[in-house]
Formats: sequence, structure tokens, C-alpha cells
Amino acid sequence: MRHVEMPQGLCQLGIARCDVTPPVGIYHRLWGAATHERAAGVHRPLTATALVFRAHGLPASPDTEQVVIAVDHCLLWAREMDALLASVCPRTGLAREQLSVAFSHTHAGGLMDTGRVHLPGGDLIPPYLEQLAGDIARIIHTARQSVQPATLAYTAGRCTVAGNRDFWDEVTGQFVCGFNPEGPADDTVLVVRATDGEGKVLATVVNYACHPTTLAWENTLISPDYPGAMRDVVERSTGAPCAFLQGASGDLGPCEGFVGDTAVADRNGRQLGYAVLAALESLSPPLTRFEYQGPVVSGATLGAWAHVPLDERGRQSKARWRLRRWVVDLPYRPELPTVEQTQAERARWQEGERAALAAGDAARARDCHAQVERQDRWLTRLATLPPGKTFPLPVALWQVGDGFWLAVEGEHYQVLQRHLREELPGVPLVVATVVNGSRPTYLPPREAYGKGLYQESVAVLAPGSLEQLIQAIGEQLHSWSAEQLRTSPHPCRLH
Repeated sequence: MRHVEMPQGLCQLGIARCDVTPPVGIYHRLWGAATHERAAGVHRPLTATALVFRAHGLPASPDTEQVVIAVDHCLLWAREMDALLASVCPRTGLAREQLSVAFSHTHAGGLMDTGRVHLPGGDLIPPYLEQLAGDIARIIHTARQSVQPATLAYTAGRCTVAGNRDFWDEVTGQFVCGFNPEGPADDTVLVVRATDGEGKVLATVVNYACHPTTLAWENTLISPDYPGAMRDVVERSTGAPCAFLQGASGDLGPCEGFVGDTAVADRNGRQLGYAVLAALESLSPPLTRFEYQGPVVSGATLGAWAHVPLDERGRQSKARWRLRRWVVDLPYRPELPTVEQTQAERARWQEGERAALAAGDAARARDCHAQVERQDRWLTRLATLPPGKTFPLPVALWQVGDGFWLAVEGEHYQVLQRHLREELPGVPLVVATVVNGSRPTYLPPREAYGKGLYQESVAVLAPGSLEQLIQAIGEQLHSWSAEQLRTSPHPCRLH
């Protein structure tokens, strides 16, 4: 091989950002074990970043444009998500399927549930969500107005912040959701650098799989968790916005997490930020390839390499654009609880909480309250699941040059991204999950069912659903990749 070509893509790109930090005092009790109700302050601001991807040289249309909003929140329930899309899309002229709201999944932003308006700080949720919809519509408009030709360069790094979080507690004889040093953990950091025609950095996109659960029930501050410090590190170096996309992290979380100390979240974020910067330094200049120049006689006969501009055919191949949106029907679990069963279970735990409070048993009361919270969330899920025997899971997949972008709803085990990337070695695949919410909750692999894992206990889809989804996405990727190999003038290599 006499040359190495970096994966790149040519497109039109627009970027805009705004602050979406909720007001101090808003309802904040996302963790069942928490004892506070309202947010007491702000650790770092929450942001929303609009990324408008448009086919190179073509006007905007549903087939040539996909908009991604990278937003610092855990998720929105189905009714709040539907209301957000119903508000944003008419204001922007976007079809719903064009808009992918990719939640960072921070667990320190608060639970934006309009069904909790009666709780302390809950009255602030509806006006905040209205403002959020307006802010997102505004930055989409700004990003679309600022669309310009851009070169995307793809690379990969490594970061060990994330660890497996399916831990077997031998003492109590149960699986707990916590750091498992012996479990597999995908350490891939996929990084995309966007530059303009002069080589100036327009934006950086970071795709990493790790639950933002550094901060847990003891934390009372609004926070983006580790993505906040990561963005700060990257943006200070590049001078451009950095957008974070959560990967397939259903079984991944920080090795050091579930704390109340914001310094730990910042430390996790800096580790990831430095890994991103190291990956960025590996990138070649835009629209070049690294090519062997021939021998140079010195003390030894040396082989010289240099960055050489792509020829016209090479540049044209980087403008490849393909987009497909479709639905994969996945079966529900046959043993899903009914609303009546869930309400009865909730009443039982609520009575236990009252009894514990009357007895002065704070620890027992806290545990019972957490169980009440679990049942409340089940009721919310059950009320909004689409009818029928299958769940229609939306999938958006698009290609920019040599790289693929996947946006999918729900919380998927890491095998989703590992399998797809292993099937296409060297091909960049950005995997964004928790997109437009998480109605199906977790998608564990078939072998995870029946073990008593938390993720399996709240999953609404049947065993084998994740494997079915992987197969459906993989078939599309293989089809596009095979066509690309037939037409591409040069092979690419993802570092």
C-alpha cells in the first residue's frame, strides 16, 4: 500500500447553540433514592446544539437534510416528546422524521415530567418545556441559515471512563447496576471534525457510550455531568462548538459514579476531553491523503511520505450522500404488567412508605419511595406505548462521504455499536441513541433476560429484539458499504 486515506465527507453543515439550563428551584428528583425535590443550584449550564446536515451542493428537502439536536437532558417521556416535536416542526418547516433530538442522557438535569406539576418545583416544568421548544426552533433556524460547505474528517480514540455496569453482588445474591471490573466495556471514542473551505474548525462531534451517572441521588445541582467538562476541554482547544452524542450505553457507566461530588464528574469529563484532543491530533489536513513519495538517500535509504490533495475523483467520492428512514417492528414482552397490576403494586409500596415514616425509619421510607417511583414510571410508559403486538422503532441512517450516522430511540446495550462496527472494520459509524426519547426503555441482548438485571426488568420488548434491530441496520449498512467499495477510487482507514 503506497497511500493511506483518512475517512472524510463533504456536505453542507450548519451549527448553532443556546443555553437551556432550567431555573433553579425546578423539580429535580430524577433518582428514586434522592431525598430532595428542587434543584438547589447549577454546576454547569445545559446546552442544546443544532447540527444541520445537508447533501453537498443540493437544496434542502426531506431527502437531502437531517437535523440533529444534541441536548443536555436525560430524556423526555413520550407525551412531552410529542409536544416538543409538534411545536418545533411547524415553526421550522421540518418533517418530524427529519429531526433527531439526541439526549446526552445526563441524570442531573431533572425529570421534565408534566405529570409532576403538583410536586415542589413541578409548576416550573410546563413553562420551561415551552421555552425549550422555542429555543430549539430558534437554533434550528439559525443553523439552517448558516449552512455552508464543510469537510467532515472521522477518527477514533480510546477512553476508559466507561465501565461495564452489570455487577453480580455475591453477598446479597443479586445483580446491581454498578461498576463491574471484569465485564466488557467499549472504550471507543468516535470523533468527527468539521472544517470550512479555509481549514478552520467549525465544530467537533464526539460519540461515546457511557451513562452520564457520575452524579446521582446526593447531587442537588443541575448539571450536564461529564459531557460538560469534556466540551469545555475540547472547545478551549479548537475554538469551535463541541456536540456530544450518547452511544449504546445500556450496560456502560462511569467506573467512578453514583456520587454527589461535581469534581468527579469534571474529572471524568476531562479524561474524555483529552482523549478527544488526542484523536483530533491524529487527523490529516482536510481533503488530503497520506501518500508515499519515494526513497530519499541519507544515512539510510528513507521512505518519505506526505499529505497530498485529493484528485477530483477522490473529492467527488467524499460528497456521497444517502439517507434512509424506516421502522423496525419489534415484539413486546408477553408478560408486560397491566395498568391495574402496576397501580396495585404502587399502592402497596406507598403504604409501606407511610408506615416507615410513622415509625421513624428513614432508610426504609426512602427505599419504599424509590419503589413507588418505579411504579410511577411504569404507569407513564404503559400509557403511551403504541397499541398492538409490536413496537414500531424508528431508525434514521445517513451517509456523508466515507462515514455513516445512525440515530435510534431507546437505550441499547453496547453490543449494538460493537457488532455493527466489527462487521464494517475501518468504516466510521456514529451511533446516537436516546434519540427522540426512550419509549422502549432498554434493549438488552437475548442472554441478559431472566437474570434479574435492572435493564431487563424495565424493558418492554421481548428477548431477541436487539438482535433483530442489529440485523436490520446491518443489512442496510452492508448494502451501502458494498456499493461504496465498488465505486470508491481509494480505500480509507479509520485511525
